[in-house]
Amino acid sequence: MQIDMPTTALTTPRLIPVPHWNDHHEWPPQGGLRHLIFNAKTNGFDRVVKRAGRRVLLDETAFFQWVESQSKVD
Repeated sequence: MQIDMPTTALTTPRLIPVPHWNDHHEWPPQGGLRHLIFNAKTNGFDRVVKRAGRRVLLDETAFFQWVESQSKVD
């Protein structure tokens, strides 16, 4: 039995508002996210942050790619 996934689910990233991040993931806490966002230009987190007006959204896929890139040792 094969389940057909809508193509939009595969191509559209899930954008999560900062206050709702912990509804989906335990880590990092909201305060830690705000620290990462504040320093986004220096730590590379700017590729995770999407802004819609005053609303700050996090690209879930980009977040985990960013975490993976932080764990690589040169």
